[in-house]
Amino acid sequence: MATSSAIAQDRISRVLGYQIKKGFFNETTPYLPQRIVVLAEANTANQANVDPSAPFEFIDEASVGNEFGFGSPAHQIARILRPKAGGGVGSVSTVIYAQDEDVAAVAAEVEITVTGPATQTVTHFPIINGRSNVDGVSYGVNILVGDTDAIIAGKIADAINAVPGAPCTAAAALGVVTLTSKWAGVTSDELNASVDTDGLPGGVSYAVVNTTAGSGTADITASLNNFGNTWNTLIINSFKDSAFLNQLEVFNGRPDANAPTGRYTANIFKPFVALFGNTDSTTSTIELITDTPARKIESTNAICPAPNSDGFSWEAAANVGALVGPVWNNSPHLDVSGQLYPDMPTALTIGDFSTYDGRDNLVKKGSSTVDLVSGKYQIQEIVTTYHPVGEEPAQFRYIRNLNIDWNIKYGLDLLADINVVDHMVADDNAIVGVDNVIKPKQWKQIISSYASDLQSRGLIVDAPFMVDSIEVTTGNTNPDRLDTAFKYKRSPYARVISITAVAGFSFGNN
Repeated sequence: MATSSAIAQDRISRVLGYQIKKGFFNETTPYLPQRIVVLAEANTANQANVDPSAPFEFIDEASVGNEFGFGSPAHQIARILRPKAGGGVGSVSTVIYAQDEDVAAVAAEVEITVTGPATQTVTHFPIINGRSNVDGVSYGVNILVGDTDAIIAGKIADAINAVPGAPCTAAAALGVVTLTSKWAGVTSDELNASVDTDGLPGGVSYAVVNTTAGSGTADITASLNNFGNTWNTLIINSFKDSAFLNQLEVFNGRPDANAPTGRYTANIFKPFVALFGNTDSTTSTIELITDTPARKIESTNAICPAPNSDGFSWEAAANVGALVGPVWNNSPHLDVSGQLYPDMPTALTIGDFSTYDGRDNLVKKGSSTVDLVSGKYQIQEIVTTYHPVGEEPAQFRYIRNLNIDWNIKYGLDLLADINVVDHMVADDNAIVGVDNVIKPKQWKQIISSYASDLQSRGLIVDAPFMVDSIEVTTGNTNPDRLDTAFKYKRSPYARVISITAVAGFSFGNN
């Protein structure tokens, strides 16, 4: 083989030639690039822009508001992933698959009945799903002495309609404010409201009643069918009903050693974790979702708790996604345990999540957990529902461990693309004088170097164990086959820290 091929071998006339080729000399691979996909609804007024099979990539919340409506579930999630003040998921790719409304969908309605007149000049704050403002634009109303029921109701309606990110519109008549969710569907039934008088009612009282239940179910099938060969790693799923969780589990499949399914199938292997929110606070309620026999063997869905919050459930999923995305993208050896939800209406009490025993029990039943710290939800662990009976430790419980597995696969794919795919396979001892050749021992050495790299990045431990396990063989029945097998030990994480100190007295000191 000639040292250079810049000038073809059959050329003989005087010439100087130079060429440049791509060179890959480093066996270190990058981390798996994260891609967050949002499955959520658009506002009724923006249905013309909805195509469930078309991904909408966004880098700010305003573009989502303009496309699918400010205050829609799609926009509510976007404003947490990519807040106006900056930060959020940063360089992580974010995409929305907006969902059509059901043809018979109904929007939820809530009525606030005002009783006055005002006897003092006061400021009252309508609270919509736990928020007195959205992105700094307040729902607050200034009430003057003598303001009647009708005047106060009108002021409340005007204040709500002046907040672009509000999840509802407001109309006032005869001292009653009617709030109507901006989108129609069963998810809109989470709309709730109250009025905070800050301890100064000023002669005014309020009664809040949910008058119309939201109804109508979206269909995420077209969106899932468009995933194709794209690796969408994190799903923010705004639909918490069991039917949607089941559909995602079937589509994503299982990492079964003998017969993987769905996105775990060997020739696809682009699985995801689907985050969905929940505001329940009791184990008995949550285990009905996470601890069923069917769901115990699934590693797709991870519940994101915000116990007793008045916020929308999908906001909890967005908060977890906003924390997980950057960690998975930049430092997958770490976890998000101990981090605070950045933007979630928080309750004063959190039920069974408030004690260690309660949280420990919840994790054992397939639920993620949070604690209440400094008035915010603090993540304790984010887990999938995977906890088969008798499997300890549960292999696919912690989403961090799943991401480690995916990173190892992603890096190995890159190495195979460079060194193995469409190469001629030569015998280990053969002398070959052409390009694009791989020998089994060369491929084994590349994987051995990869093991050291994985250990140096904290994704695995005991690299020698992985190296010793590597097997590379050529096919016995198919000459065009190269088989590779190896084992690895994921790096552990300090979740349980147990310290024992022995204390006693000192005797006989002089």
